[in-house]
Amino acid sequence: MPTPIPPYLLKTLLGGISPHRFMAEYWQKKPLLVRQALPGFQGLLGKKGLIELACREEAESRLVLHQRGRWRLEHGPFEAEALEHLPARGWSLLVQGVNHFLPEADRLLRAFNFVPYTRLDDLMVSFAPPGGGVGPHFDSYDVFLIQGLGRRRWEISAQTDLTLVESAPLRILEHFEPEQSWELEPGDMLYLPPKYAHNGVALTDCMTYSVGFRAPSAQEIAVQFLTYLQDQLQLEGMYADPDLQPSRHPGQIDAKLIGRLAAMIGRIRWSQADIRDFAGRYLSEPKPNIFFAPPARPLPAKAFAQRIEKVGLQLDPKTLLLYQNRRFYINGEPYLASADTAAVLRRLADQRALAPGRHAPAAIECLYDWYRAGFLQPGSLQPGSLQPRSK
Repeated sequence: MPTPIPPYLLKTLLGGISPHRFMAEYWQKKPLLVRQALPGFQGLLGKKGLIELACREEAESRLVLHQRGRWRLEHGPFEAEALEHLPARGWSLLVQGVNHFLPEADRLLRAFNFVPYTRLDDLMVSFAPPGGGVGPHFDSYDVFLIQGLGRRRWEISAQTDLTLVESAPLRILEHFEPEQSWELEPGDMLYLPPKYAHNGVALTDCMTYSVGFRAPSAQEIAVQFLTYLQDQLQLEGMYADPDLQPSRHPGQIDAKLIGRLAAMIGRIRWSQADIRDFAGRYLSEPKPNIFFAPPARPLPAKAFAQRIEKVGLQLDPKTLLLYQNRRFYINGEPYLASADTAAVLRRLADQRALAPGRHAPAAIECLYDWYRAGFLQPGSLQPGSLQPRSK
């Protein structure tokens, strides 16, 4: 089983506020500063470990430099030597999805599971020397900013002027007017609602852990749903125009043709079942840079069942398993479970692990298929080192 989140964490994480009260009073409404949200927290990896991640092809990384009043943005993967010879001030290295590589980071992210996994996105980690940051900006999603190594000053503003600097390669606010300011030390945390302007500047060598949330735009959802419909639609018939008349203007798009097309397109229908199925597939679909590595020498099915009976199993940190009643979605793939199997899989989806024990043959068959796909593994993820590289 995975190492549990320390028992004090949820009590201190929101400063003594219950998740229900936090959602009612703060979530998407107003900021919350929590001193010592994670008492004794110094971070999960150092500068060297973050540089190692930033050099990996499967990690999403960025380097932001602010020199002589100008902003520059570079995307990874990077060369370690280049990162080790950066200036002493004025830059920031950011790596997304650290929870996909470091078990401790995944456990930290899961401490925020009072927000559903359909909304919880990833843990980004950044390193900056004194003066480093990404400039005054706003995010379109909620964010928890946890201070690890060092100190960082955060300035925030509820301003409605969100005009961006046109020439900047980043979403830098052109007119930032801070209203509040704090210095965060290791273990402190700041929650900000969407579109709340903020600017973080490193006062010392510092590392910040950002818990981000998924907030797709209406445009993205509509486009993805229409893409989903491509594979679901079955419209009968062909275009026909038995009343077609000889044309005096063959280059013209006839109004009757437009009407016929409109009638054909107007036959497109979808149901609540389509929306539910789309939601499961879309919300569990991995990001384009995420790949799964099947076991090089998979256990036979019988040995797999014996193994998880002894040591349990754990979802891969990159795996997202969601459900609606007996219908499950794992990394964009649907699965309809029997009643007995569904109870086991719901527990796996909520806890992201199963304790040692026996399971029904149907459940074993499903879990074994997912194991062979690289979506889960027996036992628990071991802390202390980065996950093996995936291919």
